[in-house]
Amino acid sequence: MIGDWSDTGTGLLPSAVRCGNWGRVARSGKVETMERIGFIGLGIMGQPMARNLLRAGFPLTVYTRDRRKIEAFVEQGANGANSPREVAERSTVVITMLPDSPEVEEVALGPNGVIEGIQSGSLFIDMSTIDPSVARKLHAAFAERGVEALDAPVSGGQIGAEQGTLSIMVGGSEEAFQRALPVFQAMGKNITHVGGPGAGQVAKACNQVVVALTIQAVAEALLLAEKAGVDPARVRQALLGGFAHSRILEVHGQRILERAFAPGFRARLHRKDLRIAQNLAREQAVPLLATQQVAALFDSMLARGLGEHDHSALALVYRALAGEQGEDS
Repeated sequence: MIGDWSDTGTGLLPSAVRCGNWGRVARSGKVETMERIGFIGLGIMGQPMARNLLRAGFPLTVYTRDRRKIEAFVEQGANGANSPREVAERSTVVITMLPDSPEVEEVALGPNGVIEGIQSGSLFIDMSTIDPSVARKLHAAFAERGVEALDAPVSGGQIGAEQGTLSIMVGGSEEAFQRALPVFQAMGKNITHVGGPGAGQVAKACNQVVVALTIQAVAEALLLAEKAGVDPARVRQALLGGFAHSRILEVHGQRILERAFAPGFRARLHRKDLRIAQNLAREQAVPLLATQQVAALFDSMLARGLGEHDHSALALVYRALAGEQGEDS
């Protein structure tokens, strides 16, 4: 129910929160018309993404189930809403950034959802990571209302979201992509129109396979170095200068060395993403042998109570498999 995404209090946001200026003054002194952005979902990724839209000057209306997060954005210059429908009524572009397919369907298509408030000619962009079939369902549902949709999942984690350097993989029409490009440029750097409806989600599934397997490789290699009596930090430094260099070795390799597993991207969500990839592979009769193995390791993480840890905490499973005790922390 939509109630799960609304705040637990009663009463509406004050009228002062609801007002907004829908343009900005250019250097010429003329007011430029900008898209009015609605953003739904202010989690680890959503908050910095929405903040970057504010910094870029977009009029922004936000909604999430936690009223405190809405109020924090109001203090920064955004407008608050009381439901996804209200966000849509007040926006020309609506963005969702939510945990999984059911939440996106509920917020977009459910009672008091986006589809009940969005106007013909507006644009709906889902930046969550969801099943490609659900993305295509959203495209079709909004098309019936005269609204174009894009599936535009991201990669780059919390750091990329904060720095505005996300990789954004976009599925949908070229026209909708070009319209959304200035919005995407406020949040990311590597922005690719992959193909038609659902193509962005297929690209993200592929991305999550590569990320999971690379984390696995880094965890294995650093543990091997340590157990062989060589400083894993020095091994990592050596590898960073060669063909084994990767962003994951750089960022998550450091996390693994420091055992700093506060979530940038939660392990349980990555396991969900691998499930999407596995389902897609079954549909296409593609063997994902390595993915099956790393998915089992993620299952072990969740069984050990590590689901809320960063996905780089996969290294703790390896330490446990190597016979170390007390590593589930």
